[in-house]
Amino acid sequence: MPRNRESTAINQVLRPAVFFDRDGVLNVDSDYLFEIDKFRWIDGAIEAVKTINDAGYFAFVITNQSGVARGFYQEADIHRLHDWMAEQLAAHDARIDAFEYCPFHPDGSVAPYRRSSDRRKPQPGMITDLLGKFPVDPSKSFVVGDRPSDIEAAHAAGMPGHLFAGGNLRDFILPLLARG
Repeated sequence: MPRNRESTAINQVLRPAVFFDRDGVLNVDSDYLFEIDKFRWIDGAIEAVKTINDAGYFAFVITNQSGVARGFYQEADIHRLHDWMAEQLAAHDARIDAFEYCPFHPDGSVAPYRRSSDRRKPQPGMITDLLGKFPVDPSKSFVVGDRPSDIEAAHAAGMPGHLFAGGNLRDFILPLLARG
């Protein structure tokens, strides 16, 4: 008889997690990025993810993707890019445990995506959804973002948020991990 998710999570050891914003943290933000040939990793991003993995943390991506609501690209384009990112990371023995995105925006031009959503940062929905799917210890987890909305989402989910202003992402992450 299959067990439900709650009983499974109770029996699992909780692990800390890092919730990364995507554009501006893992990759250079180039406005509505969905094309692989325009993707550029932030310095130290692959190494940061590998460091997180090696430290026993979950690594998650939480990204607003209003370009879908605005008609610039499709959800399939997001999946294609995230699959490519996962392949690039795997080539370095690194991984993202889950990619979450929000395609909605209240001012979107594509009717099915024109709405508010609790998954759109600064709301914490993407984070809380991941907390429900994985055995995460929120008290030892944090968000890394490049905008105030990322930090607001972290706080709304009950965890710290750290504003990444550029530079080498691995160098930014190391002291955060040291705080444990």
